[in-house]
Amino acid sequence: MRRDYATQGLDVADLAPGWPEQFDRWFADAMTAQLPEPNAMVLSTADTSGRPSSRTVLLKGVDARGFVFYTNYESRKGGELRANPYAALLFPWHPIMRQVAVRGEVVEVDRVETETYFASRPRPSQIAAWASPQSRVLPDREALDERYAATERRFPEESAIPAPPHWGGLRVVPETVEFWQGRGGRLHDRLRYRRTDQGEWIIERLAP
Repeated sequence: MRRDYATQGLDVADLAPGWPEQFDRWFADAMTAQLPEPNAMVLSTADTSGRPSSRTVLLKGVDARGFVFYTNYESRKGGELRANPYAALLFPWHPIMRQVAVRGEVVEVDRVETETYFASRPRPSQIAAWASPQSRVLPDREALDERYAATERRFPEESAIPAPPHWGGLRVVPETVEFWQGRGGRLHDRLRYRRTDQGEWIIERLAP
């Protein structure tokens, strides 16, 4: 299976001065193209032995500080990030022949930020955050449904549901942000913003 990419190129002169502005431009293009869940990103982590794992999570915030998602801190990814607080992100926008790849350190967001976001979630999602022992083995689906029902009883309809202490936001603080544009003959354009040891950002072209 092979598809050749025939599209316009990407040059340094086309880029915004900083990666946040460039990401905003491309994210807007992905939304205009009506891609399904353009904020879906592949999150890759590794355990202390260097064995990787990947899953899709949803981007819930981005600014100059980094890319934010929310999760159960006791999940597999949460445990791996506690032991090895570095991650990679990938936005696979294949229909528009683009990808954005990010690498960086992972830090917890401020608890107030977590609580504010949690309060904005639909009630079923709030209940699920309490009910699901994420990444743990379950005997069957009924066990999960029972945990959900028990959580519903714990938090009556008229009551506010607080954010679980084991649940919250994580921010990937980028060290590199690469913008990948598909080109013909597999000679793709890869332009990377990289933070130097002095804290300055430079732009580099990578071979495809």
